[in-house]
Amino acid sequence: QVQLVESGGGLVQAGGSLRLSCAASGIVFSLHQMGWYRQAPGKQRELVANIARSGSTNYADSVKGRFTISRDNAKKMVYLQMNSLKPEDTAVYYCQSRSFDTYWGRGTQVTVSS
Repeated sequence: QVQLVESGGGLVQAGGSLRLSCAASGIVFSLHQMGWYRQAPGKQRELVANIARSGSTNYADSVKGRFTISRDNAKKMVYLQMNSLKPEDTAVYYCQSRSFDTYWGRGTQVTVSS
């Protein structure tokens, strides 16, 4: 059974930081591309960042320079360090794992207040 479990979301003031974590089980983690997506109220889900098996990363323009994605293959974990948070970052953040199949976590709420 594949399972992705996000944690680390919460309420933070603008300019603050949060670190999201995603714990994976039921997959050969090192063979999967991992990513973070987010969905704000009334908007479509969008890519925030992803990280390939090689460690190569990709970021949405809106978060580049503020967010950092990383992975720990030994622990089967992927992280999203979020700095200089803005109210427009408010969304539910979802962990994604992709190989032949694509899997999603349940999401964790991030709320950034003015």
